[in-house]
Amino acid sequence: MPRWLPRAMVLALALVAVFQLGSWAFHQLTSLLINILIAFFLALSIEPAVSWMASRGMRRGLGTGLVFLAVMTVSAGFVTLLGSMLAGQIITMVEGFPGYLDSVINWINAHFNTDLRRVDVQEGLLRSDWLRTYVQNSATGVLDVSAQVLGGLFQLLTITLFAFYFAADGPRLRRALCSVLPPARQAEVLRAWEIAVNKTGGYLYSRGLMALISGVAHYILLQFLGVPYAPVLAVWVGLVSQFIPTIGTYLAGALPMLIAFTVDPWYALWVLIFVVIYQQFENYVLQPKLTSKTVDIHPAVAFGSVVAGTALLGAVGALIAIPAVATLQAFLGAYVKRYAVTDDPRVHGHRRRTPGTGLVIRARREWGRLRAAESGEPGAESGEPGEPGTSRGSGRSEGAGGAGESGETGESGQGSAEGRS
Repeated sequence: MPRWLPRAMVLALALVAVFQLGSWAFHQLTSLLINILIAFFLALSIEPAVSWMASRGMRRGLGTGLVFLAVMTVSAGFVTLLGSMLAGQIITMVEGFPGYLDSVINWINAHFNTDLRRVDVQEGLLRSDWLRTYVQNSATGVLDVSAQVLGGLFQLLTITLFAFYFAADGPRLRRALCSVLPPARQAEVLRAWEIAVNKTGGYLYSRGLMALISGVAHYILLQFLGVPYAPVLAVWVGLVSQFIPTIGTYLAGALPMLIAFTVDPWYALWVLIFVVIYQQFENYVLQPKLTSKTVDIHPAVAFGSVVAGTALLGAVGALIAIPAVATLQAFLGAYVKRYAVTDDPRVHGHRRRTPGTGLVIRARREWGRLRAAESGEPGAESGEPGEPGTSRGSGRSEGAGGAGESGETGESGQGSAEGRS
């Protein structure tokens, strides 16, 4: 047995064991790593505000705490108002359910010649096996819902704690990271960090401004129509439509339409029309102007990044995909060498055409050929749309004759010149 074989086998087994241990640890810590990633992007988003307060003489810890306090206050107020609105609407719908049921029963009896009664329908619902099974499943699922709520609160606390440390100790974290790198690498890391802060903060602030404009516009409409809970619905539309990519607009407009439908069905139609028109105005007028200097990426790239982020990390990936791609694009743009684009028509989307291959020219050529064929002239045999009755053969014969004549003239001229000499 070679001497190196036992050590090679031990090394291979050790590598396999380390790989298995690392894979197991990574799968166990996936949720923690995702929370740290969310906290890092959250710290990047509030870094401009914290740095601005720190430049005015305020401690970074205090500034970070004030920013988090403001965000938590606004979020708690919004959740409270939204919960009260939903509770009020649910109570209203429960109280008006008998009236709705009577109207539906009367419509069915009038159109289908039936004799239904509300009492029979209610007794059938109460005695149905479906309702009994649903209540039992709901009762057994209360503990699962409570565990999910507690898990969500713990996850939110973890994200908040890490984000606070990342934002408050940002300079210390950067110094610790740069201390293990050479000076050239330190400059690249600090530049990448600055780009990430600018792109993430710009994305958040531009989205916040668009959410404010959207909320004000929808509040004016809902208040004009007399829809209840107009302020809460306006805040809902602004936040959901801006911070949930791709489908946020449709989710945001569904709730105001439902509330407006309870007031008047035509109001729901007006809300739908306004949502569609405002979305077009935002996509083609408002958004390009607000995000041209912060997150300037192509809409197709943004959509693809959201899809990829959702496939990788779910809702979290959808939220952080756009600022991450914008940061990567800005960072790589400084290292990719660019050249002047040649002045070619194909660059501008135009096809290069050779003479005589255009549609109009070919149509004129075919038309001349058909006319020559109908008239029986020899031009029908030629493919040229020129003078009828003139063929390339006659042209060649004339050319030959002319050449001969010129040749004879040349000979006579040469003879006369010899005679003179």
